[in-house]
Amino acid sequence: MARDYAKEYRDYQGTPEQIKRRAGRNKARRLMIQKGKVKKGDGNDVDHRNKNTLDNRPSNLRIMPKSKNRSIK
Repeated sequence: MARDYAKEYRDYQGTPEQIKRRAGRNKARRLMIQKGKVKKGDGNDVDHRNKNTLDNRPSNLRIMPKSKNRSIK
């Protein structure tokens, strides 16, 4: 059965809460790029220590390899 991407966006990714969380993740990445800690295509993710994507204090952000960060539950 084919995935209905439009429905997935409507029901989850497009909700105001998820849009706000995604914007927080993008902002954290931009901050780390400005500081020179990451760059495009380097294979690293910006991790939020407390898992709150809206908390972009420098003390809450750290750089992790993509494979390690995405395996954390």
